[in-house]
Amino acid sequence: MSEFVANISNRESVRATTELRNPAGETRLYLAGKRLFDVTAALLALILLSPLFLILALVIFGDDPHGSPIFSQLRVGKDGKTFRFYKFRSMVTNAEELLEQLKDRNEMEGPAFKIKDDPRITRVGKFIRKTSLDELPQLINVIRGDMSLVGPRPPLPREVEQYTPQQMRRLTVTPGLTCYWQATPRRNELTFDQWLALDLKYIRERGMGTDIRILLDTALAVANGEGV
Repeated sequence: MSEFVANISNRESVRATTELRNPAGETRLYLAGKRLFDVTAALLALILLSPLFLILALVIFGDDPHGSPIFSQLRVGKDGKTFRFYKFRSMVTNAEELLEQLKDRNEMEGPAFKIKDDPRITRVGKFIRKTSLDELPQLINVIRGDMSLVGPRPPLPREVEQYTPQQMRRLTVTPGLTCYWQATPRRNELTFDQWLALDLKYIRERGMGTDIRILLDTALAVANGEGV
């Protein structure tokens, strides 16, 4: 995996790619406050939601007992570093193998893959995606420091292998559970370039006020059933 990181980013080149790296709003105080907020909020959420975690795990296993209720895969984070990413499983266990048969149906331009009515999604998976409950295990990633509550979504290694230098700018900050794209109505109608523009907008504007506003907008989007 170290070879992969070297190939996709040459970490030093990632650090040097962008003037977005240290905007006026990004101070040590902001970064320290953001980390304290992330850990405190994620720990509290894990404690309060632990019964829901158990219920979801049992329901997912009951719907499709062929795999673990928790799905994990490698994602790419800040400066091209890879980490183990967690979700509640919303797809069949052989989803990666089936992907090869679906690539020609991709509705998203660029390196990302998305299609409507993805046949790999299970019955329970449709519900937990619609309500964004599948993302809850990433609270563990937040506590570990792999992710933040707010930041660009962490891409897959195969996506990053296709990134242009402009797209690599997404890797200059810690990825998050949510960002502008997740809080945008009808977000799946946006192109990948529009998604990228929203991520770069966040990198320019990030600060505690921005983070809190995005979290509130995301909660409203989830309440309106605008999950993936």
